[in-house]
Amino acid sequence: MHIVLVEPEIPANTGNIARTCSITGASLHLVRPLGFSTDDRHLKRAGLDYWHLLDLHYHDSLQELKEQYPNGRFWYFTTKGGKPHHRVQYRPDDFLVFGKETAGLPREVLSQNPDYCLRIPMLETVRSLNLSNSVAIALYEALRQLGFPNMK
Repeated sequence: MHIVLVEPEIPANTGNIARTCSITGASLHLVRPLGFSTDDRHLKRAGLDYWHLLDLHYHDSLQELKEQYPNGRFWYFTTKGGKPHHRVQYRPDDFLVFGKETAGLPREVLSQNPDYCLRIPMLETVRSLNLSNSVAIALYEALRQLGFPNMK
């Protein structure tokens, strides 16, 4: 599995996500610009014990990432998604894409991919979940469907 963070802003969220990726074997793709340095102490502290296990990739744009993986299937997580995240069949090499904490994914990305926009169910009276929680929920649902490959 691949986790993609588009322009993440909060180092602690990215550190927590890096830790989740490390313990599940998922690759982490960071799309610039980042709102912090990857040398940031908060980022490292959140995933420090696992940082050496992380399969980390940097990209200058989401388009660049998609060009590197032309056969990849990209799922875009948004509160505006048409279908719940648990109602699709994930594949082992899927890309789960999340936007920045303050704005989510760009509108043009969502409008160009309506059939691949997913939402995590939540009450309508709240704005959204924390980014690292959203990634964990989505990733673990995908891994559950796949039988938690290589995990005990």
